Amino acid sequence: MSQPEKLPPASFSFLVATHAAQISTLLGQTPNPMTGKTEVRLDMAKHFIDTLTILEEKTKGNLTADEASLLSAVLHQARVGYVAAAGNKQA
Repeated sequence: MSQPEKLPPASFSFLVATHAAQISTLLGQTPNPMTGKTEVRLDMAKHFIDTLTILEEKTKGNLTADEASLLSAVLHQARVGYVAAAGNKQA
């Protein structure tokens, strides 16, 4: 019997990275790990971006500088990716 994969410790950074990976998949930037296919789901991507935005608002002043920087960078990249994906859908 094989050993189960060891999960990384729960952390704020892991939470943000998990959401970033979801957003990337939903914007068609990376293939869905379950299907191997890429697809754009703007509605779901927006939901995850909105969730991170709420997290940013609710944790303001309570994050380390590194955590705040990570969250800000992920949100910026996600928003830019969303605008690009939305533009591609309209073209």
